Amino acid sequence: MTYPEALQELIEEFQSVEDKRERLEMLFELADEVVELPQDQWSEETRVKGCQSEAHVRISINEGRIQFLSSADARMVQGLMGILTIALDGLTPAQAVLIPPSFAEEMGLLNTLTPSRSNGFRNMYDKVMAELRL
Repeated sequence: MTYPEALQELIEEFQSVEDKRERLEMLFELADEVVELPQDQWSEETRVKGCQSEAHVRISINEGRIQFLSSADARMVQGLMGILTIALDGLTPAQAVLIPPSFAEEMGLLNTLTPSRSNGFRNMYDKVMAELRL
């Protein structure tokens, strides 16, 4: 699969790190990529259901391009949101819905996370894709 350039670079960077601790450090650093959704805008509509942490995402379309806003009460979850920010921000909805969830497995993310964190990431991905398809 051919991914958008920013996501492809992230996948390759993540794959190049074999040590699980280093991957987790990278994940924490990716939290800085998030375009933060202010806490006063958190609602049931923005909540990521099935996530261990309090996590919220909102998709808006500006001039035909995705703006991905998100926030969480845990830095690791913010890092997962950072991955989706890199993957989706600035794409058209039509481009974004072509990105399969398997990119996370390909990059080696899922075997870095606990099963519950992997599940939370998938719930976040599914929520975003469902909103883009509306």
